[in-house]
Amino acid sequence: MAKHGEHHHPEQHDVPAMQPHSEPASHPEKAQPEHGNNGHHAHQGHGDMVEDFKKRFYISLILTIPILALSPMIQHFMGVDWRFDNDLYILFALSTLVFFYGGWPFLIGGINELKEKNPGMMTLIALAITIAYSYSTVVVFGWDGNQLFWELATLVVIMLLGHWIEMRSIMGASNALEQLVKLMPSEAHRFDEHGQVHDVPTAEIRANDRVLVKPGEKVPVDGMIIEGKSTVDESMLTGESIPIDKVAGEEVIGGSVNKEGSLVIEVEKTGEDSYLAQVIQMVKEAQESQSRTQDLTNRAAKWLFYLALGAGFVTLSVWLALGYAFDTAIERMVTVMVIACPHALGLAAPLVVAVSTSISAKKGLLIRNRADFEGARNLDAVVFDKTGTLTLGEFGVTDVVSAGDYDEEEVLQLAAAIEQNSEHPIATGIVNSAKAKGLSIGKVSGFESITGKGIQGMVDGRKVNVVSPGYVNSNGLDYNSEQFNRLSEEGKTVVFVLVEEQLAGMVALADIVRDTAKEAVAALKEKGIHSIMLTGDNQKVADWVAKQVGIDEVYAEVLPNDKAQQIQRIKDSGRRVAMTGDGVNDAPALATADLGIAIGAGTDVAMETADVILVRSNPNDVVALIDLSKKTYRKLVQNLWWATGYNIVAIPLAAGVLAPWGILISPAIGAVFMSLSTVIVAINAKLLKA
Repeated sequence: MAKHGEHHHPEQHDVPAMQPHSEPASHPEKAQPEHGNNGHHAHQGHGDMVEDFKKRFYISLILTIPILALSPMIQHFMGVDWRFDNDLYILFALSTLVFFYGGWPFLIGGINELKEKNPGMMTLIALAITIAYSYSTVVVFGWDGNQLFWELATLVVIMLLGHWIEMRSIMGASNALEQLVKLMPSEAHRFDEHGQVHDVPTAEIRANDRVLVKPGEKVPVDGMIIEGKSTVDESMLTGESIPIDKVAGEEVIGGSVNKEGSLVIEVEKTGEDSYLAQVIQMVKEAQESQSRTQDLTNRAAKWLFYLALGAGFVTLSVWLALGYAFDTAIERMVTVMVIACPHALGLAAPLVVAVSTSISAKKGLLIRNRADFEGARNLDAVVFDKTGTLTLGEFGVTDVVSAGDYDEEEVLQLAAAIEQNSEHPIATGIVNSAKAKGLSIGKVSGFESITGKGIQGMVDGRKVNVVSPGYVNSNGLDYNSEQFNRLSEEGKTVVFVLVEEQLAGMVALADIVRDTAKEAVAALKEKGIHSIMLTGDNQKVADWVAKQVGIDEVYAEVLPNDKAQQIQRIKDSGRRVAMTGDGVNDAPALATADLGIAIGAGTDVAMETADVILVRSNPNDVVALIDLSKKTYRKLVQNLWWATGYNIVAIPLAAGVLAPWGILISPAIGAVFMSLSTVIVAINAKLLKA
């Protein structure tokens, strides 16, 4: 930062903390997350697959009713005799329909898994129903034994029901995100070249078109307000509950709601380039990205298949060796294979991931890399960039010191009046601060910039100057040097206000600290996470901001290219580090950190290097992100324990270890238990809250 004494208006204002943004680089160390499958081929479809499972379930259920009624074992259990000639052939025909129609998704899924040499849940179900169907068929056509058609039918029905429920759960989580698409209105009021308004489909809107948005309507596209002012509700997009005042020159997001005045918007982004489309795409990437825990469950499901297959044949062999009938041994084998389906295990992670991603998107946390997001629970330190992250990245008045007969409000009014014609950030900061205090700003005439001295003009018939400390010193004007030195030591830019060449006061400005920054740092400290500031600004400015927000460790005057090296040094000290920055000149550092967090989605964020994007530019969302990571992991562990523990207990029961005490589990009961475990896993995932 240049010295405060070199303050010139308007072109030569010093702008501390305003570092030039470098172009984001490509970083191989943080490549795009892989798009792995979740181990459930039947779960890769969309809404039509949910409907298909629903249809197969109901048709199979209707067919199962006569199958149960025709089954001799069920009749015996009920104490009735409904037998008639050739009844088993009708039973065979109905069961064949259930096997091929109801069981088709499992048969095809199993074949696909075997083709990919990646057997899992579908292969296991397919094997179980094929064994039951084949065995029962040979019994009907002459084999001595008891047919298992009723168990085959109930198994298929229950598995279809379980799949339907699961797919609805998964689709429910995904559809919560897809509902974002519905935020966009179908039509827009577009101006033609003659200034006439015509209603056209939103899809026909192009960049640089002008559209009218009436009060109460949704904004159809991303764009810039060129006429009008209003309050805009962006809560559905950013999670910010309070409507935001918008005036000409400010941007609006497609899908937000115009609450009050009419707005004329110049279109900037449409279609896939729009903010909403980017959100949806990133959410899809997040749902597809492979989680470390998810990958673990996929491999566990594969090995469980081999375990179940081995346990099935061992069960068959043992029961035969003990002298039991072949049909009894087969029944035990089928039960083992049914009850050991790795369904709950394979669903444990994907469902939690889907729910977690949905919650995060609604809270304005866009997760792009699931593996690094999961690791956020183990963070030791969070490194914050200063400008645009802890601060707003824009000047604001922090102190006003009056002199002579002037009070502080008069000093700020005079400074704002003379600065209102300047486009410089310091001028903007002074004018905005005066407006925020509700001060009236007088008219200025004869405005001019005097190189090396500052600016001057006439306000209410008086000559007013806003000048640098150098001008005051060179003209021998007396001022409170103690206060000036204190403000300068805090890294603030100080300008002097003169009226008729007499000192009226001083105005100090600095990059405005976000209100939420101090809260975020305090919350992280409570969690035992150390906050660090990393900035290219000078040490004085950095120390002042750090003091405001409660950060003790500060690295200042760091060049953009050196930020990544500093992050690496912090990592080398043994800490797991998250980097939070504006995503532009911080791109290398975001890529180097264990977790890269970009603040300010939809602007200039280098999205390809960030693992997580905070839509609301709120440092408190870093805390929310870490909390969600911990809660997500806790749910994952709960589901994995349930699914794994269930199989550990269920397989021996299915094999018949309690048979000497008269306790046997049939394939149908096994299917009930299996579906029950699946539903419990699904419900547990749904209980994940932000």
